Amino acid sequence: MNFSPDQAFSPPDLLRLGGQVVVLPVIHGSGQFALTVRRWMLEQDFDCIAVPLPETFQQPVEQGILELPRPSIVIQPTESQFDPEQFRAGQFGGEHFSGEDDLDDAPAEFDQSPYSYVPIDPCQPVIMAIRAAMGEHIPREYIDLETAPFMPFSSVMPDPYAVQQVSVERFAAALLPSLPRPSDRQTQARIRHMALRLVQLEARYDRILLVTSILHWPWIREAYNQITGVDQSAASLDETLDPPEHDHVLSAQHYPVQKRTLMFMLGELPYITGLYERARLQLEDDENLQIDGVKELLIAARESYRADLKQFARKITPLHLSKCLQYIRNLSLMSRRMTPDLITIVTAAKQIMGDQYALHVAQLANRYAYSDDGSEQDEDAFTKDSAVKLGIDQVQLPDGNVVPVVSRLPGPPLSWRTLELKRNPSNPEKQRWSYLWNPYSQCSYPPEDEQIENFRTRVFDRAKAIMGNDLARTEKFTTSVKDGIDIRDTLRHWYDKQIYVKVIPPSRGTLDACVMLFDSPADPRHYVWRTTWFAEHKDESTLAFFATSYEDQMVGPGIAMARYGGAMFLYPPVMVPDIWQDPRLDFTETLEERLIAAACLHGRGRQVALLSGLPPGGGWQRLARRFKKTLVHVPLSSFSDEQVQQLRMVHVLNGYEVRSYAEDFIRRV
Repeated sequence: MNFSPDQAFSPPDLLRLGGQVVVLPVIHGSGQFALTVRRWMLEQDFDCIAVPLPETFQQPVEQGILELPRPSIVIQPTESQFDPEQFRAGQFGGEHFSGEDDLDDAPAEFDQSPYSYVPIDPCQPVIMAIRAAMGEHIPREYIDLETAPFMPFSSVMPDPYAVQQVSVERFAAALLPSLPRPSDRQTQARIRHMALRLVQLEARYDRILLVTSILHWPWIREAYNQITGVDQSAASLDETLDPPEHDHVLSAQHYPVQKRTLMFMLGELPYITGLYERARLQLEDDENLQIDGVKELLIAARESYRADLKQFARKITPLHLSKCLQYIRNLSLMSRRMTPDLITIVTAAKQIMGDQYALHVAQLANRYAYSDDGSEQDEDAFTKDSAVKLGIDQVQLPDGNVVPVVSRLPGPPLSWRTLELKRNPSNPEKQRWSYLWNPYSQCSYPPEDEQIENFRTRVFDRAKAIMGNDLARTEKFTTSVKDGIDIRDTLRHWYDKQIYVKVIPPSRGTLDACVMLFDSPADPRHYVWRTTWFAEHKDESTLAFFATSYEDQMVGPGIAMARYGGAMFLYPPVMVPDIWQDPRLDFTETLEERLIAAACLHGRGRQVALLSGLPPGGGWQRLARRFKKTLVHVPLSSFSDEQVQQLRMVHVLNGYEVRSYAEDFIRRV
């Protein structure tokens, strides 16, 4: 194929091999390098795309690419068994072995030679090159050596996100001094074979693009120069020119993948991969998707979290998300990365927003969806009869056999870590716990008792300060500033050059009753649980409240959760009848009025602290005057909304013995 001189073909000299071959070194499994491949193929004109895969993979790989955006996998089985000589001289999983001691430590899965596979991953640069070439009807050449078993060659790489700001040739040149020379014979033979195939392709094509691993690039260049006579420094040029022999291999098979196990195959997070495909389908900008996708993941997890927990979900504000992103950035920098991995994202979400939100982040990150409405892949395409299940370096075939596998497009080595998250109980577990619940035995959770009592003390202190402010007066400064200078009166009487000071006398009376209204007006159909709890010791209050039904939210064996709508506290504790059964309070019409009336009836002081969002109206004031009491309003907005939301969650234990293990099931949402 001949090109006119005005057609675009200006690759950097560093990546040229001769005058007809251009090498694009990539890091496998990187969405950023996949975008780089696409950009190169749009900006440059090529008449052939060479990929580092054997010819036996061409038909099943291109079949899988036609089924994108649904990911799949191409697996090539091997008949050969574990070879000690290959194990000594070769490389499995990026680690080198030598000597009998290493042979004794060989993993059990190497009793059977690992199968090799190619992930049909939209974020895989080689797959992107084949996909783009198929769309433009550009010939594809599979130039790798047929090997059985396949031994991958991988190493630790910098974060691929750098190519967004640095050109590919600069990125490759910076890595060149640190790239290790392959030490195993199979990789050396593959490199020599690919170089020979490139020389052969030059007779048929004028502009060839080779998309290969950045670990192979300098050694393919070296072998190519030796073959073409540019570099005559080889110890034995005859050995270089001698083509390696192909191994006897079995045919590769194409399989769908169960979507729950895509995490073990895709280079990027399944959720991020789905965003790349959505951007491709809808022609959206995807240059910054690797970072913006993390933000979209957190926002989508917030919506899922709210839909799951409903009224029990804590409020997640933009400030929380901003702090979480900042935490993710700091953890990534500590790990010497520019972009976060899943463990970093989930750890930050757990520390900032709690286990339940982090659990939704982890579940959503493993979900692959690519349409605007959030619809997922068709489940019918992943039937148990044809799909494979993936794991860590292993795969379960449709026939049920579990075999070890290695990727023919290996990315940087992965380190699997654990993170403890308290999971949500399943529906059968909730039903069993609800069935075993004893309705005649219930108690509170002591840590929550301590928190709510501390909050009640703060409300009392705030109410006393308000009572003192109502009695405050100002007077002219003489010998003491008393309780501070009153700036307002001082400015008002500035003409007579006199300073005025505040005088706040000590508050009279005592506060022993407090009413907290978290949701007003309260719907009695929603808050169906109404009860009165008595103090277990002298540091607790007598508590009466209305809340949601705890039977609807079982969180553990003998552990349920409800949400306060309003509560009344009497401290020091006193024995009172159940306010919800007391006929003396039947004149009230609403839940809030009954709490206020009970506080006025049983409180000994002349004032009752009232915590609510709005000041008490005339009806509540008349209700208090009926008992010759006064309501001291404390604004709900004067306390942290996050703290209030946490305090509204109350766990109910089905007996005192449950307290011994309640901590293992109770989690702060």
